[in-house]
Amino acid sequence: MYHPRSLSDKVLLFIKGLAMGAANKVPGVSGGIVAFVVGFYEEFIYSLRKVNLKAFKLLLGGRWKSFYRYVNGPFLSLLIMGMLFSYFSVSKVLDYFLDRKELYVWSLFFGMIIGSIYFISKDFKHWNKKTLPIGLLGLLVGISISFLSPAKENDNLIFVFFCGIISVSGMTLPGLSGSFILILLGNYVLLLVDSVNALYDTMAEIFRADFSFVNNRERLHTLLILAVFTAGSATGLVSLSHLLGYVLKHFRHMTTAAIIGFITGSLGVVWPWKKTIYLQDSAGTLLLDSNGDRIIVNYQRYLPELFSAETALALGFILAGIALLVFLEWYGKYRLNNA
Repeated sequence: MYHPRSLSDKVLLFIKGLAMGAANKVPGVSGGIVAFVVGFYEEFIYSLRKVNLKAFKLLLGGRWKSFYRYVNGPFLSLLIMGMLFSYFSVSKVLDYFLDRKELYVWSLFFGMIIGSIYFISKDFKHWNKKTLPIGLLGLLVGISISFLSPAKENDNLIFVFFCGIISVSGMTLPGLSGSFILILLGNYVLLLVDSVNALYDTMAEIFRADFSFVNNRERLHTLLILAVFTAGSATGLVSLSHLLGYVLKHFRHMTTAAIIGFITGSLGVVWPWKKTIYLQDSAGTLLLDSNGDRIIVNYQRYLPELFSAETALALGFILAGIALLVFLEWYGKYRLNNA
C-alpha cells in the first residue's frame, strides 16, 4: 500500500484532493465517492487508521520522521493539501456555477454518481443471501435520507462537536454527503459558511497586522465554534476510519454491497430537477448570511419538462458525468498496464 510516488503521481494525488474537497462541500455529493471511484479509498482509510496510540507516542517523543512515515504522511499531506486548497478555490467556482447554472451542475453530479454506481458494481460478483439484504438496506437508508426535513440552527458546542463527527462521514462513507447531513442538522450555514468566512476575515486582518478582532465577541464565538467543529471532524475522521478499516477487512463483500445500495439510494439527493428553498422571515423576505449569500434550507424536486432544450442540455451533462467516470476507469487501467 505504501510505495514511492513519482512527481506525476504526486500532482495527480493533489488533483484528487481538489476533487474530493470540492465534492465534500457540495450538498448531496460525497467526497468518499471520489476516493472510491478514483481508486485511493482503501489507502485513505488505512492511512487514517495509523493515527493511533503508537503514532501519538512517536509524535510526543519527537520522532517526527518516524511519525510521518508511520501515518503515510506523503499520501495524507498531499491529499489534505488538495482538499484545503479546493475549499478556498475550486469550491468557490462550484458555488458560482451552482448559483447561475444549478440544473447543469446537478446534472453533471447526477451522471457522475450513476457512473460511480456502474464502476463499483460491474466487477462485484458476490450477490448472495447475505449481501443482497445488506444492499437493499443501504438503498432504503439512502432513499430515506433524501426525504428528511432540516432542523433549526444550533450553536451549542456539544452539538457542534457532534456535527463535526457526523459531517466528516462524507469523506469516509461513499454516497453519504456530509454537507447534506449538516443541512438536515440545521448547521450547514453556521459551520461551512459563517465560521469559514470568520476564519478567512480573521486571517486577512492578521496579515494586515490588524488585531481588532480580539474585541469582537461575536467573531471570537464563531471562531470557537469552528475550532470545536474541527475537533469533532478530526475525532470522527479517525474513529470512523478505524471502524471502516475493520469492516473492510472482515466484511468486504457486505460492505461493498451496502455502499452500492447506499449510493444508489442517494441519487434522490442529487436529482437535478429541483428548486432550491432559501430561508425567509415571516414576511417572506429572503435572509442572507454574513457574506451576503442566500441561506439554503432544503430542495423541492420536480419532473423535467419533456422535449425542451434545457432538458436536452441537462441530459447531455448527465451523459458527460457518466463519460467522465468511464474515462477515469480507463485511465486508471492504462496507467496500471503501463507502469
